[in-house]
Amino acid sequence: MNVRRLIPTAALASATVLGLTALTACSSSSAADKNGDGKLSVTASFYPMQYLAQEIGGDHVSVDTLTKPGVEPHDLELSPRQTATLGESDVILYLKGIQPAVDDAIGQSGVENTVDAATLTKLEKHGTGVGHDHGHEGEEHAEEEHGHDEEGEAGADPHVWLDPVKYAEVAQGVGKALEKADPDHAAAYKKNTKALVERLNGLNAQFESGLMNTKSTTFITTHSAFGYLAERYGLDQEGISGIDPESDPSPARIKELQDIAKEDKVSTVFFETLASDRTAKTLANDAGLKTAVLDPLEGITDKSKGDDYIEVMESNLGALEKALGAK
Repeated sequence: MNVRRLIPTAALASATVLGLTALTACSSSSAADKNGDGKLSVTASFYPMQYLAQEIGGDHVSVDTLTKPGVEPHDLELSPRQTATLGESDVILYLKGIQPAVDDAIGQSGVENTVDAATLTKLEKHGTGVGHDHGHEGEEHAEEEHGHDEEGEAGADPHVWLDPVKYAEVAQGVGKALEKADPDHAAAYKKNTKALVERLNGLNAQFESGLMNTKSTTFITTHSAFGYLAERYGLDQEGISGIDPESDPSPARIKELQDIAKEDKVSTVFFETLASDRTAKTLANDAGLKTAVLDPLEGITDKSKGDDYIEVMESNLGALEKALGAK
């Protein structure tokens, strides 16, 4: 799960509304010479960054991703070939904190235009439980969207793409970055960014409407990827494990989840497609609950319930509506 930045250092003082941190931008002509096809060469760390690059870049970029379909992003280890070709990119788009191997390789790549999505919106800290009912933080996220000062702080939750509003903020920052890197096509990037932000705003409206009235507000999921989404729509996420999907829950945590499920009338334990579902299914079986998929959208595979970010998020909404008893 992860993302990052770009622009001339001289423009730093005046650069962008979303905290876009600038490095140096190459001109579009040099990018064209480098590619040989006139396109800006963009390397994305994993799917949420790849989607932004493709949607905003359109016909003017050539996008490659370091995390191939079916690979759990947290577990990614780069091959020597990937590390070597990383340095040939015009722009690298990533999310710091999701993939340590990628963070290290980018630091050594020598690429001037690196865009960290984590700098384009405000990060917050989330634990295994996030919501309104069990003493967790984030009481009124809709009104306190930027109420934390933890950007870049160790332990901050990087899963910003699962909140359409925050993802739209990142998209705007990425659009600005591509405009700086390739000014000849700035108008196209601006147009594409506007169109994408409008789609994300529409998705946000769907979630607001669909989750406005539910019998329960608590959902249990394999790992705590949905903290921003939970806060945005007034829900209570209870993660079996923490931010890291591979961490094992303690017996005390399992007992706590069983109690929460009973107290909050939880019907479903969610698991995901790229990580083991063993613990989720065991918990569901022991507690007499159903299981279903809630996709953290770290990659698109043939198991994904949709072909792109918007479609899978709409599928997630449908799963939440069913599990929470939307009225």
